[in-house]
Amino acid sequence: MLDALVAPAVEAAGYRLVRLRLMGGKKKTLQIMAERPDGGMDVDDCAALSRALSEVLESADSIADEYVLEVSSPGIDRPLTALEDFVRFAGHEARLELARGLDGRRRFKGQLIGVEGNGIVMDARDDKEVRRVRIDFSDIADAKLVLTDQLIQESLRAQEARNAKAPSH
Repeated sequence: MLDALVAPAVEAAGYRLVRLRLMGGKKKTLQIMAERPDGGMDVDDCAALSRALSEVLESADSIADEYVLEVSSPGIDRPLTALEDFVRFAGHEARLELARGLDGRRRFKGQLIGVEGNGIVMDARDDKEVRRVRIDFSDIADAKLVLTDQLIQESLRAQEARNAKAPSH
């Protein structure tokens, strides 16, 4: 239900919803991870989106208990939550945890190859070997990028490109 309320508000504000989580017991935290279409998300973006979402959430009164709204960037070692994330980050290392096992394993780590239909293809590593596996997207409970030198360098290049396009003050 929160997804149906929050996702359109995030998009209307000019961002892409990466992840939404409602966590906690007595005092809840509503965690929203978002990014601009160019992949960036700075403090000013977080503040602007937080203000826009606060208005929507308060008017809908969709969370009964007291809660804290936390708006953030997905970060460099970001969660992978949509099929297009696995396409976008092909060539990078990721960790996947499955809801149910595949060949007796629930955890996989390795290089993302891409997407085939509704499945993620990766070269998964274990102690002995690297093996190409195809994992149904619907079986993935959690996935995130692994922080590597390659990922950091690519992130820095993307940030420099965004800064070069930004209007100077």
